[in-house]
Amino acid sequence: MTAQWISRRSMVRGTVAGAALAAVGSGAARAAVGPGARPAAAAATARPAAGDAARPRSLDTRALQAAISDLSHPPATSSQLRVVRDGQRWYGTAGVADLASGRAVRADDRLRAGSVTKAFVATVVLQLWAEGRVDLDAPVGRYLPGLLPDDFARITVTQLLNHTSGLPDHQGIPDKSTPEAALRHRFDQWAPEEWVRTVTHGPLKFPPGTKQEYRGITYVLLALVIEEVTGQRYGDTIRSRVLRPLGLARTLIPGNDPRLHGPHVHGYLRMTDGSLEDATVYNPSSTWGGGELVSTVDDLFRFQQALFSGRLLPPDAMEKLFTLPPDGVRMLDGGPARYSMGLQKATVNGVTFWGKTGEVYGYRTRVFSTRDRRTQFVLSYTPTPLSSDQHMTERVVAVLTS
Repeated sequence: MTAQWISRRSMVRGTVAGAALAAVGSGAARAAVGPGARPAAAAATARPAAGDAARPRSLDTRALQAAISDLSHPPATSSQLRVVRDGQRWYGTAGVADLASGRAVRADDRLRAGSVTKAFVATVVLQLWAEGRVDLDAPVGRYLPGLLPDDFARITVTQLLNHTSGLPDHQGIPDKSTPEAALRHRFDQWAPEEWVRTVTHGPLKFPPGTKQEYRGITYVLLALVIEEVTGQRYGDTIRSRVLRPLGLARTLIPGNDPRLHGPHVHGYLRMTDGSLEDATVYNPSSTWGGGELVSTVDDLFRFQQALFSGRLLPPDAMEKLFTLPPDGVRMLDGGPARYSMGLQKATVNGVTFWGKTGEVYGYRTRVFSTRDRRTQFVLSYTPTPLSSDQHMTERVVAVLTS
């Protein structure tokens, strides 16, 4: 079977068109080692014989190292991967955290996690629903009166969570289709209400709840709902409900702070003239509730373990986390719906993963687990093209499912 690993630049909150769809083959890992990568064998673990599928399989760490050591496909300056499968743990890196110093990457280095922010926002919304403070079937206009046109205000909280809102495309935002333009607008300041207004022109794309289209703007609205219900900034609510209880000391919602403080991984962009520019510093107000999270591989792994174990949500809310829209709801391209209330579903070689992708300029993050937590991984790498393929993710998942 194939999986669709959706990659979306969240610096403009999901407005960039043309999400990359990459099919993972059912064979062994494709792990050619590129120039400058650390040498590693690329042999994949053999598939268990019939009747042995439930037995713990040896984790092929050499193949995993090879999968992340190819820093040519896509071109990248670093990668790191933390894996648990059947109780076996592994962490590996390739490349450097900073081209200037040549320092190796570490698991507690801060990085920009992009749309993984949405999993944190969804977790808090589902907590508030479990406490009776948010009605998932209520129109968003109940919580944010006057912010949206009347037709838009009827979109429900559920339809925001599972990307079935039908909101139109953004209008009046900067063109960031080149790396030069992306860096030119890196310090633009946006208030969330200003960003919401860019999708209030024209009719809805489709009746809410009838189709699915991944949109970052829906999580900007959900973050505003959190603020209205709790009376505090959504980042403070995430901090008190998720970060502090789990001890995620290196994770934060940065607000308007453009810098990554303390040890961190740098992200770079390849300019049209071939030069590399450091893209680490920028104003994250242009992502807000859709993708401003700063975290580490270790913290993201601990969040994933807590979320999937039920530590953060009661059982009825956990079911929401793993429930896709009804069968009749399809993606705009006609494919089956693949987004639940906060997560994404992907199946490879008969293994179904749930999790979230994150993408901002210079950074890619993948946080996925099987529902039974037998196989879990957090992959973070720093590709240099403005848009890049999914080969790094493909190679890792092929090894884990072969």
